[in-house]
Amino acid sequence: MAPAISSLGNLRSFPFDKIKIDKSFVSDLEENADSAAIVRAVLVLGHSLGIATCAEGVETKEQLVTLRSEGCTEVQGFYYSRPQPIQQIPELLENGFPPPPGELAFVD
Repeated sequence: MAPAISSLGNLRSFPFDKIKIDKSFVSDLEENADSAAIVRAVLVLGHSLGIATCAEGVETKEQLVTLRSEGCTEVQGFYYSRPQPIQQIPELLENGFPPPPGELAFVD
């Protein structure tokens, strides 16, 4: 059996700066105890190694709250924004993204 390319041994061999959590685990987070356990373990591993963790595919406030409470340092997904045309990116970076649905915007 050949070693997997994504084996844990690679965490020591390569200078990773981030561990990404696949959206398949995030989407099952609230309903599947195994997914929740894997996500929690990856977050603890990232924290222990001082590596940022990014959860992909965050679509609900519940997922965000769970991930943040478990120590996830970064998230991405439709909860914050659908994909945008490249022409809108400078404006979004200048003015900020609109708040997620049901969230209040913070004003300086």
